[in-house]
Parts: sequence; structure tokens; C-alpha cells
Amino acid sequence: MPRFKSSADILKIVSNKDQIRNIGIIAHVDHGKTTMTDSLLAGAGLLSPSLAGTALAMDFMEEEQKRQMTIKAANVSLYYEHGGTPYVINLIDTPGHVDFSGKVTRSLRAIDGAVVVVDSVEEVMVQTETVTRQALEERVRPVLYINKIDRLIKELKLSPEQIQERIARIIKDFNGLLDLYAEPEFKEKWKVSFASNTVAMGSAKDRWGFNFEVARKKGIKFTDVVDAYLNNKVEDLKTNAPIHEAILGMAIEVMPPPHVAQVYRIPKIWHGDPTSEFGQAMIKCDDKGPVLMSVVNIVVDPQAGVVATGRLFSGTVTDGEPVYLINSHAQGRVQQVAIYMGPQREIVGKLSAGNIPALLGLENVKAGETIASVKQVIPFEAVHYVTEPVVTIAVEPKFNRDLPKLVDTLRKLSLEDPNLVTSINEETGEYLISGMGTLHLEIANTLITKTGLEIVTSKPIVIYREAIRREAGPIEGKSPNRHNKIYLEVEPLEEQVMELIKAGKISEYMDKADMAKQLRAVGWEPEEARGVWSIDEPYNMILDVTKGAQYMQEVRDMILAGYRWGLKEGPIAYEQIRGLKVKITDVALHEDPVHRGPAQIMPMTRRAMFTGFLEAQPTLLEPVQKITTRVPNDFLGAVTSVITQKRGKIVAVDQKGNLVSVVGDIPTAESFDLSEVMRSQTQGRAFWGLEFARWSPVPQSLLQSVVEGIRKRKGLSLEPPKASDFAE
Repeated sequence: MPRFKSSADILKIVSNKDQIRNIGIIAHVDHGKTTMTDSLLAGAGLLSPSLAGTALAMDFMEEEQKRQMTIKAANVSLYYEHGGTPYVINLIDTPGHVDFSGKVTRSLRAIDGAVVVVDSVEEVMVQTETVTRQALEERVRPVLYINKIDRLIKELKLSPEQIQERIARIIKDFNGLLDLYAEPEFKEKWKVSFASNTVAMGSAKDRWGFNFEVARKKGIKFTDVVDAYLNNKVEDLKTNAPIHEAILGMAIEVMPPPHVAQVYRIPKIWHGDPTSEFGQAMIKCDDKGPVLMSVVNIVVDPQAGVVATGRLFSGTVTDGEPVYLINSHAQGRVQQVAIYMGPQREIVGKLSAGNIPALLGLENVKAGETIASVKQVIPFEAVHYVTEPVVTIAVEPKFNRDLPKLVDTLRKLSLEDPNLVTSINEETGEYLISGMGTLHLEIANTLITKTGLEIVTSKPIVIYREAIRREAGPIEGKSPNRHNKIYLEVEPLEEQVMELIKAGKISEYMDKADMAKQLRAVGWEPEEARGVWSIDEPYNMILDVTKGAQYMQEVRDMILAGYRWGLKEGPIAYEQIRGLKVKITDVALHEDPVHRGPAQIMPMTRRAMFTGFLEAQPTLLEPVQKITTRVPNDFLGAVTSVITQKRGKIVAVDQKGNLVSVVGDIPTAESFDLSEVMRSQTQGRAFWGLEFARWSPVPQSLLQSVVEGIRKRKGLSLEPPKASDFAE
């Protein structure tokens, strides 16, 4: 076993960028990420080899150990010697279940390379595709580890030739993902193969694995693997080809060090001027530059308080340093700088660019925050999640005296997990928790009850969005005092524009001329492209196309506040508005500021927006999930029947070896009992995964009943308002 190296050993080399690797382990759920990570920790001396594969050492939470499932992203700094040179490998193990994909997305911001783990039996699954796409969008270089080779030999009893055919298919399918999602400059460069030492295979459970280099040096042939299992020689295989040599070898030889990766990653994740002091400091990974750090993970420690972990792209962060929280427009002071050595944080005093520090003392920090030593700096591009909260529950304390504790617990949960959205229903006084799926909410409930709180929860409810189908306007809106008027047009925001926002190609923080250029390229008129005021989640925009309107700058913030007030709860079902484009075409404002204050401008804007919204053929959007199923041929009919009976549709059917792959769409509202139905219809023989796909209009035949159901649940009258109810 390698000798354990302390944080002091790591600190000796963290300033040498060539000896740093920031990597992550990503995969579909249950494909073996955390089991493999155990062996990497053992290889670096942080875990006894006898426990590797069963300790699940990176699953720090009791609930993770209990469920045998990674829920939170966990990171650790490893000291590892390769070819006689010491390296620091900052490793992040991420969740695989789609409900926790937000944590994967945030973790990818901190790393430069990712080991994609694929189960050799299940092959490339829906979440494999999702996490690979996420990595490529962050310009994180992937390598491939094909796991559970032992199952092909022991369970499926495949011949060496059949196993090699399957491995070749997995590599081909994985490279197909790069063809589909990688940017042109990386598409060919990042494709994987044994010959390029970017593919490894093995068994994380049995702790062996090899890539091309290891196989060449050790003289391992594929027939040796089959022989080891058939003749009870697995221990020899484990001794000759320990898995950590293959995986950490690939990380060091293939994945880029931080100063190399930041050259091409910074222009993607930061939209400031690359020639500026800040841009150059990050591109060069300069220890002496200003501190610029992207926070990817928040943990609320009962003793230490809020711990913010993230990637330091520039500068050196030190204990006691005052910093700015750019997104929150706040200030703070770093009390301590630490790194993770297994589950424990070790105080190191300072850490330089290219590393992943854990900062203590910043109480108001949230995941996604930009931390800087200077005030005037453009924040990092917001992380774009592949899914959105689609399910909600109401939660309340069993005893009223526990309400303050519940509020505090919900605040801490939302700090740690921004994808867990908490809010208060003003009509009922209920506290609502919205998440990615039922498992996400189930885990949240468990974490709440572990604080000692007794709570009462409602059944899960699907979240909807409000949208419009056509244009309307100009609409006149009047302020309550009748002294001000606003004229608006509303229309659906173009899909092309939503894609630009999703891809990070336009944002509020980018140069206005660059944004206008992007918008003109998709057909916007010049005055529209120049007039964008705000881009609001989820995918709404407001723009000013007035000409010479008086007092516009004075009331701008009030108009924005009224517009955002309306977006939060739409008129037909009090659900959030999505995909709306609001154009201010004219205003007539009173010359006296007393008569054009917030109490006048905000309701005027909201009422005009709602009038236009209700005249523009409003509808509800429901979340639709992509379902990918693998099933034996005999059960193909059963799978297609389950999908179609649940208002779903079949998108593709493809033969994958002995199994048939069925890809389809299914509304989230129909998926709550999917597990039970699918198991019973296929006798438990189907593998499947769900991934958020898109928002889609509720079928017209169901729209009225769905709207009435939502309004009844919220204590509203069953009949939604008419446009005339908001018109003056």
C-alpha cells in the first residue's frame, strides 16, 4: 500500500501547475463510480486496500451509505506518484441519478477532465449521454472506463470475441456522443480508443483494470482476464493490474493540467474581455493575479458553518482575506482556506490558482457565486442545468413551535442545493419544496427529519409553466393614479433565442454589441437587438424599443420589478411564466416623480403584461421526460405499450446486441408509478432511465381540467381571469 501523504506533502507541489490534475468521475446511476473511487483512494494511501470497493468512502452521508447511492458531489485531494514524479489529483465523485444532475453540472465547472464510467452490461445509457453532454458543454475532456467486465464472463458467459465486440460497440457509441455534442475543435481530438490510451476497462468491485499502456507494460492479454475468472485467479489480476494505475495514469497522461485547460475553458465560462487583466490572469492561471473563484458546492457544517468549495482560476486565496461576492453584490472575509483529504477538511492557510479550495467564513455565499478580490469584475457564466425542478410538495411542521427551525432548515438545504427550490404559498401559508423528481424530494424530506423535526408533507405535484402561443398588442396599461401609461407587445420568445441563452451565448453580463450581433443573426430587428433590458429565467426577455421616451431611465427598475412580479405567478394558474418576450413600445409618464413611483409603475406594468398574455392564446406547459429502455426482444411490445398508455410516444427502436433499445417521451405527470408498472409488465427484465427533455403544451383536450385542478388546489376560483379583468 502506498504511504499516506499529508496535506504538507501536497502543498509542496500545488504551485507547480504541470503537477496538478482536476478530474471528476461521472456516469449513469449504479455504473460503479463510487466503488471505483474507493480504489483510487486506496492507491493514494487514503484507504485500506481491503476496504476498497465496499467502503464507498466518498459517500460521506449516512443516507448515501444506506441507499448505496451518491447524493452529493464529494471531493478529495490525492497525492500520487507516476513515472517518478509526484502529482496532486483533485478528484470529485458525482451523483449518477438524474434527480441530482444539478450537482454534476456544478462540479464540472471545477474540473478539466472526466472519467466516464460505463457498465459493460447496460452499456451507454441515458444518463451517460447526459453527463457526457454536460462535460463537453463545459469543455471538460472525457476519457472512458468500461466497468463490470466480470459480469460479462460470469453472468452472461460471453466468449472473449463476444466481449471484445461489446467493448468495441460501447467505444463506438461513446464516440458517437462526441460526434453529436463536442464542439468542432474538440470533436476528433477528444475521441477515445485503446490505442490512444483514453479507454480503460476492468472491474471496480474486484479492483483491477488496465488501459493500453498498462496492458503493454504488464503483458496482459484479454484471454488472461477470462482465464482469471474461469480459474479463480482474480487476485493475481488485481495484483498485476490494480485499477488505480490505469485510471490515475490516464488522468495524468491524457487530461490537461489547469494552465493548459484554462486557455480554452475561460472563453467558454467567462464572458469578459479575454485581453483584460482579469481575462489574462485566468487564461495564464496566474498565482499573482486577482482572486477569481467559481463556487460549485456549498456544505453547511454544524460546527464550521458555511463551507464554499470551488475552482480557483486566478490568484492565491489566503486566510483572513477580504473578498467580494460578485453575484450577490456583497462582501465577506475568508476565515480559513482548506482542502479535502478524504471526508476531513485540512486547514492549509493559502492555496494558489488551478486548485479546488474549500473556504470557511463566507456566510452569504451560494453555489454558482463568483468570489473575487476586486469589486468590478464580470461574474462567471451561470451554470446551465439540463433539467429544471418539475415536482413539488407542501411541507409543514407537525408542531407550530417548530416553524422557525423548519424555515432555517429549508434555507440551509437550498444553500447546499440550488436545484431544491423553496417558497411560500401566499394563499395557504404552506412551505413548498420543488425538486428534479420524487427521489430528490424524498431525500430532502429525509434530511429535514434527521434534524429532529417532525413534518407533514403532501403528495408530489407536477410543476407547470404558463406560456403563450401567439402575439398580442400593443396593450395600454394605466397606473392606479391614471397619470402614467405604458404600451406593451407580447409574443413567444423564439426557440433559437432560448437555445442561445441555454448555451450561454447571450447573457446579461456580456457586451451589449456582442449580444445584439447574436440576436440579429437569428432574425431580430436592430432596434430590438439593441434594446434588451433583461434576460430572466426561465427564458424570458424584456426589451425597450421606445424612441426618445422621457423619464425612461428613472422608471426602468420599477418596470423591471413589475415585469418580474408577473413572471413569478402567471394569470391563468399562478404558475411561473416561460418563454415570454415583452416589448415596451411607448410610455407616457408624469413629469413629477411623486406621481410615478413604484406603487404606480409596478402594477401598471404587470396589468398590461397580463392583459397581453391573456389575449395571446395562453396555455400551460408540462414537463416531458425522455425515457430510454433496454429490454429483451420478448418484452418489446410490453415496453411500447406502457409508454403509449401513459400519453407517451415512441421516438426510436434500435437493436443493441441481445437487447432492444427503446427511446420515447413521457409526461412527468404520468411517471409517478412508472417503476411499478414497468417492472410488472416486463417481469423486472427492463433497464430504463428518465431524463428531463423539454416543456411541452398540455393537450388542448386536457387543458381546462388541468387548469381547474391547479386553481382548486391553490384555493382560487375555478375560472381563470379574462383579459378584460386586467384592462383599465
